[in-house]
Amino acid sequence: MEGVSSSKLFQDGNGYNINYGQIGLIWDHTKSPLIVPLLRLMVVICSIMSVMLFIERLYMGVVIILVKLFAKKPEKKYKWEPLKEDVELGNSNYPMVLVQIPMFNEREVYQISIGAACGLSWPSDRIVIQVLDDSTDPITKNLVEMECQRWAGKGINIKYEVRGHRKGYKAGALKDGLKCHYVQECDYVTIFDADFQPEPDYLWRTIPFLVHNPQIGLVQARWKFSNADECLMTRMQEMSLDYHFRVEQEVGSATYAFFGFNGTAGVWRISAIKEAGGWKDRTTVEDMDLAVRASLKGWKFVYLGDLTVRNELPSTFKAYRYQQHRWSCGPANLFKKMFKEIIRNQKVTLWKKVHVLYSFFFVRKIVAHLVTFIFYCVVLPATVLVPEVVVPKWASVYIPTTITILNAVGTPRSLHLVVFWILFENVMSLHRTKATFIGLLEAGRVNEWVVTEKLGDANKNKLGMVQNKSSKSKPRFSKFGQRFNMLELIVCAFLLFCGCYDFMHGKTRYFIYLFLQSFAFFLAGIGYVGTFIPSS
Repeated sequence: MEGVSSSKLFQDGNGYNINYGQIGLIWDHTKSPLIVPLLRLMVVICSIMSVMLFIERLYMGVVIILVKLFAKKPEKKYKWEPLKEDVELGNSNYPMVLVQIPMFNEREVYQISIGAACGLSWPSDRIVIQVLDDSTDPITKNLVEMECQRWAGKGINIKYEVRGHRKGYKAGALKDGLKCHYVQECDYVTIFDADFQPEPDYLWRTIPFLVHNPQIGLVQARWKFSNADECLMTRMQEMSLDYHFRVEQEVGSATYAFFGFNGTAGVWRISAIKEAGGWKDRTTVEDMDLAVRASLKGWKFVYLGDLTVRNELPSTFKAYRYQQHRWSCGPANLFKKMFKEIIRNQKVTLWKKVHVLYSFFFVRKIVAHLVTFIFYCVVLPATVLVPEVVVPKWASVYIPTTITILNAVGTPRSLHLVVFWILFENVMSLHRTKATFIGLLEAGRVNEWVVTEKLGDANKNKLGMVQNKSSKSKPRFSKFGQRFNMLELIVCAFLLFCGCYDFMHGKTRYFIYLFLQSFAFFLAGIGYVGTFIPSS
């Protein structure tokens, strides 16, 4: 009673009394028996996850160095010979190739992918271009159909396929596309999303792997980004994806002949797709689903790091958030669905099972997201308020620094941006962690499929028009209220509070990081990230 009576009462704007002394008492009474043990447990769990991620990154770093120094190129490791014309058989000596281009309301970029696919160098009577249009916008659908007719008039064997529904989304479109009667003559299928632009020699460099090596089911090319320099956000994406392609995919191909299919810029053996059970729409990562199932059937994959296909990165924050939700929720959900199937599989070795379950799924697709947000954006800042809990320096400084360096080497030209990359990745870890839990728990948005918005040159055109308008036009922030992201602002407030407390009372000097990270969350919270495209 003495502590309560000596506390001060304040009134808020509504006339309610707020007793800050009582709040302090509640904190003091719950901190020792509840908060401190719980926080210590979280520090231990997060430290273990950090070590797991560190070992994984270090392992891949060592392997990629060995691969670059001593491993054979795919053309040397597997049988590879250029396909040659047979005088007697003519073009029938070449395999029949199907090119699938799934699209959904891709008004800004549909011409890019169709034009690039029609420009592929291959005997004209041995290739079929199949445009799978699920567009719901009648104007876009009409434009795509006319584009197909235009190329057909030039002698290109192009088919325009539409469905009366969107069941299964991309997986459903690809599955239905393989059911067309003319596909029965095809041996291989290559897939390009609507913003991908393969070079003319793409098929000449990939198909020989499949022709001469019957055990290979997939040949994957590397993505190259046409708009990486558009804004700081696209530069950050380039750093993350370059590590994925230059290290993760390369290591998987060189060690276990397995990696996740990237959904586009890859050539499949159609018989491998059929043996694996075809396309399935049970998750939002139908490409990874197919790759895992095909690998469990014994098919080998080849990754060609020297073969690149140009494409576009999402340059608006909204589009990137939706993409990352799908890329994080899907793998976690697939891990849950396929865990028992992988364990019971008899066709692959025990080590490959361990690689797929532990390394490919658990560490890269789950632990990496959880530890980034929970440890560095929740637990570490919270220890500032509870000085009884100490985070070892190796866990708070040395391990994350090493992991950051190992990740950043994939894009040497952006090493000077590594601090911005850390802050941005921590912001995005909020959405990746949320999506991971949704996937594991199969919550409401587990099967949410939002097509990543591609802008093409639309952003440049629209920004140009806005700049040419008079000063009476609405300013950039006319829709400021619609750009608030509350989750980011809540985390920003928490980090700012912890930073201020540490600056005033703490001894850890975490406030430097906390202030920077809170500012990064603030920028994301007000939508000041990426390219802003005016609506008119």
